[in-house]
Amino acid sequence: MEFLVASGIGMMTACGVYLILRQRTFPVIVGLAMLSYAVNVFIFASGRLAIGLPPLISDAAEGYTDPLTQALVLTAIVISFGMTAVIVMMALGSFLETGSDRIDTDEPDTAEQESKP
Repeated sequence: MEFLVASGIGMMTACGVYLILRQRTFPVIVGLAMLSYAVNVFIFASGRLAIGLPPLISDAAEGYTDPLTQALVLTAIVISFGMTAVIVMMALGSFLETGSDRIDTDEPDTAEQESKP
């Protein structure tokens, strides 16, 4: 179980880093979301992977899961959703202002070169 979760976290991290290194804004936004999901799963898995155990300590249960990591992940999901909305709006504003969704600004876009006389 732990190997499967660790492999999933590694794959999400690798995909997120690969997408962040792209030259367009949409893959960068998806890459940031993938990295935030990987961090959320990592934090959730750090609170013990136990199935069917309650998050509260009681005499009847033989164990419990850590409720702090669950609360942290829930808060991180809400914050990452808000930050993704902010980044999407910034990318949309940049696209509307420049007419291109490329990240690097050193090289002129081919559409700009063709429109100049």
